Amino acid sequence: MTARDGVTSSTDVQVRPLSSALGAEVIGIDANTASDAEVDRVRDIWHEYQVVLLRNQQLGEDEQASFGRRFGRGSLSGGHNKVFEGDNEGVVYVTNVVDKSAPVGILPDGEMQFHSDQCHQEMPSKGTMLYAIEVPTMGGDTRFANAYRAYETLSDEMKARIADLKAVNIYDYAANPTQRGQPREGVPSHTHPVVRTHPVTGRKALFVNRLMTARIEGMGPDESEALLTTLFDHQEQPQFIYDHKWQPGDMLIWDNRCVLHARTDFDPGQRRRLRRVTLPGEAVI
Repeated sequence: MTARDGVTSSTDVQVRPLSSALGAEVIGIDANTASDAEVDRVRDIWHEYQVVLLRNQQLGEDEQASFGRRFGRGSLSGGHNKVFEGDNEGVVYVTNVVDKSAPVGILPDGEMQFHSDQCHQEMPSKGTMLYAIEVPTMGGDTRFANAYRAYETLSDEMKARIADLKAVNIYDYAANPTQRGQPREGVPSHTHPVVRTHPVTGRKALFVNRLMTARIEGMGPDESEALLTTLFDHQEQPQFIYDHKWQPGDMLIWDNRCVLHARTDFDPGQRRRLRRVTLPGEAVI
């Protein structure tokens, strides 16, 4: 199943590429009733296309958590903010909806820069599963950038320069850069290789991002900022990006080990409610 310019199929499952950059819609899978073989098939497609879309799903919180555990082959990963977890550990609502003037979820509205989930942790999430319940009529799209292609299209000189570098990742760094490039008290941070190798595919990917990568370890601030800006600008080029416009019932699964994602702005007066499951990962190599 390698054709990227059209629909491919096997038995009752079809695969339709979402863009020339990355991503595929998998047609013919119901996450509520999927067999073990079908879950394995979706996982294989995910490893090939990096982002998988399942449309027209009807998932409650329990059903999404169950599919997440099956897909990730284990427990779910808890979020940074436990206050907004659902009834299932590892399930979080991403929403601007309020209940009696109090928020009921995280990341309510506004634009969000490219990032990889949990890159500020020792073992970042390997995948994220986001299900759309309510979406605005315009905006609030999720953008995905192919970190494989970003790395593979670097010059040989740049690949050699960054091969052994490590970067400090700080939770929500770009939104709160009060101490430039330095961890802040009580804010999670971790150092990871600038280039990581995917444990399943063996492919290399850029593992830095504009939202949370603060500095290159061992470099002065000016040199570090210049190099990171070059890498950020490179990986956010249009040819590496797929923009997803949400519909209710969409479930997207993306691979945080080789994909960055971002959110476009939207009218805060319109409701946006999605449910997130995070799949625990492994040490970055």
